[in-house]
Amino acid sequence: MSSQHADLLHLQTILDSVADGVFTVDAQLRITLFNRAAEQITGFSRAEALGQPCCEIFRTSVCFDQCPLRQALASGEPVHNREVNVLDRDNREVPISVNAAVLRNAAGEPVGGVETFRDLSQLHALAGEIRKKFSFQNMISRNPQMQQLFDILPDIAASNVTVLLQGDSGTGKELFARALHNLSTRKDGPLVVINCGALPETLLEAEIFGVRKGAYTGAVADRAGRLAKAAGGTLFLDEIGDLPLSLQVKLLRVLENSEYQPLGSDETCRADVRFVTASHRNLAELVEQKRFRRDLFYRLNVVTLKIPSLNERNEDIPLLLETALERFCHKYGKKVHGFSPEALELLLNHQYAGNIRELLNIVERAVILCRGGQIEARQLSLRPAIPVSRRVEGPPDADSLRQMLLRHRNNRQQLARELGVNRSTLWRWLKKYRLD
Repeated sequence: MSSQHADLLHLQTILDSVADGVFTVDAQLRITLFNRAAEQITGFSRAEALGQPCCEIFRTSVCFDQCPLRQALASGEPVHNREVNVLDRDNREVPISVNAAVLRNAAGEPVGGVETFRDLSQLHALAGEIRKKFSFQNMISRNPQMQQLFDILPDIAASNVTVLLQGDSGTGKELFARALHNLSTRKDGPLVVINCGALPETLLEAEIFGVRKGAYTGAVADRAGRLAKAAGGTLFLDEIGDLPLSLQVKLLRVLENSEYQPLGSDETCRADVRFVTASHRNLAELVEQKRFRRDLFYRLNVVTLKIPSLNERNEDIPLLLETALERFCHKYGKKVHGFSPEALELLLNHQYAGNIRELLNIVERAVILCRGGQIEARQLSLRPAIPVSRRVEGPPDADSLRQMLLRHRNNRQQLARELGVNRSTLWRWLKKYRLD
């Protein structure tokens, strides 16, 4: 036996003792070594693998666009912890983590490459069990405060009590509203949603209470409001703090007597709905500022649930990232298996002023732009969102608002973004000061 052959057998014995899959290739990417773990993970024997192009045996989801071995050989730099799927002999997808590096001769010239890979099947199964354990009604969290909310939600849902959801924009208040509806005795009825800050006052009144033909210009037919559409179910009034005072009086009547009158009608209608409301504003402060009726506040404030911001539940970010990645890969038909270490570090340390909505937007954009097996740092869009401290709770004075409008050259969208309010709220402020 030659010394070279003995060295090769010695190397194969060492590689067979390694738990990770290992194979080496020559400069033409033909397999030259294939260890026992590689046989077990891929289902191909060493005899079948040796001499074959690696893409015919090691059939991963990135073979023809972002092959780690080709990248390592092209750059001269190793590739670390690339998560991909490999098809085994029976065409079953196996999740793996891949590392690749260049093999060089004594002169330092590249002569091939080595790839190691680890089966992540058990890790993924465990992650699935963790997600299942911490999931509740399409929400996911391991945060103690969120878990406490999950625990009491079924009891609250079982009653017909009015619920106020308090939390910053993007924290998932509508998900909680849907959970309250789905867990209630009204689950077979409709869940109707309306954002009180999204429409001018006249249109908002018509949307909530309905309108009779001829009530205003353009009202050419009777139209049912959200109260009527939600009969037998739940009406979710989002951003209730933006509800104009004139409509607060009408809503109070519904809460007290279950009665209302559509716009332009003397007819009294009965309301058969359960109310869930939400606001990112502090309603108690709005009451003190005389911008929200005290009697309505007490009617709404029977049960209040405070939803923590994402920055108060950092332990949930990895779970949310994984869930979002899976969701958007399914939506767009992509096979993206994870985040690069650099991308993950950026995402874990980012301050999510826009909360879960911002996280979802970041991951969705990255999935759309991703062409390979994992999301890279360059594909992330981590623009700073409007800090909570910059969001104003009430309108500035007329002179300040006029100066800001001039500074933005009458661009109301930019002004609304600076103030941290929606365009409908800004429109009402401008109308109040006759700046519209």
